Amino acid sequence: MEELLGQFSFGLFILQTVLFVGLILLLKKFAWKPILDAVNEREEGIKEAILSAENAKKEMMALKSDNQKLLDEARAERDTMIKEATAIKEKMIADAKSEAQTQGAKMIEQAKATIESEKNNAVAEIKNQVSSLSLEIAEKLLKEELSNKESQTKLVEKMLADVKLN
Repeated sequence: MEELLGQFSFGLFILQTVLFVGLILLLKKFAWKPILDAVNEREEGIKEAILSAENAKKEMMALKSDNQKLLDEARAERDTMIKEATAIKEKMIADAKSEAQTQGAKMIEQAKATIESEKNNAVAEIKNQVSSLSLEIAEKLLKEELSNKESQTKLVEKMLADVKLN
């Protein structure tokens, strides 16, 4: 270090100081301002990016809230539609049962009426056949009994006796 102090030149020191100050002034005038402007622009860009990120975050939260509301509304509407469909299904089933019971009752009444009509027809037919057979039997008996004179007399007497008793 002594050697350096021994070689120290005051003029060289002043020249270097002047050059250094000049270099600083040149840098301040030409380089420092553009560097600071670039740093400031970068800082503003970062601030704007942060603001737009916060705004995007707020918008995302709002959209998420809106989506949740829409989802809730859709679920409520779906539930309402399911309830309505269930009610319509139950009404249709009840109507179908009622109509089937009504139709069944009508068919039973018609069947009863048909059976009664057929029964009456059968009874009338049987009565007609019985009366025909009875007439035929009576006719044969009368022919047989009236063919003989003695039996005719007995029959007339018997009828007269029945008339007197009544």
